[in-house]
Amino acid sequence: IELDLEEAVFGVDKRIEVPSLVACKPCSGSGAEDGKVETCKSCNGHGQVRMQRGIFAVQQTCPTCGGRGKSIPKPCKVCHGNGRVQEDKVLQVKIPAGVDNGDRIRLAGEGEAGPTGTPPGDLYVEVRVREHGIFQRDGDDLHCEVPIRISQAALGDSVRVPTLGGEVELRIPTE
Repeated sequence: IELDLEEAVFGVDKRIEVPSLVACKPCSGSGAEDGKVETCKSCNGHGQVRMQRGIFAVQQTCPTCGGRGKSIPKPCKVCHGNGRVQEDKVLQVKIPAGVDNGDRIRLAGEGEAGPTGTPPGDLYVEVRVREHGIFQRDGDDLHCEVPIRISQAALGDSVRVPTLGGEVELRIPTE
């Protein structure tokens, strides 16, 4: 998410749209049209198959069920047995005050749904702060240059200085 400096300093609520895989509603994320899932006949539910040729044996992910240990006799017509479909999610993200470039905000349970009905994971939103026309950021400090005359520096004066909250008057001491 990209923010202006003011939004990063004071915090803001942002609306974002995220493409995501969500649980298929017609099959409730099971991937089966009728909700019935069977134990895979190739691996007997283990998710792994063992192939042996002479003295060599290799164990690999079951090609029939993809390592799930289950097979779907009647796949869902909407998700094609995947249990998930692509959807755009609209989320409200509360950006706390003081965030900086590279900070990440965790949104628990707002990530993509896991395969065949497992719960969704977390979504991490990375923050990028745009350059500001007046201020440069140095950690928690903001800097800006305000030109003054040599007489003001030597004799003292008051000058108007910009801040994020508006201009303020700054007194330049004589010492």
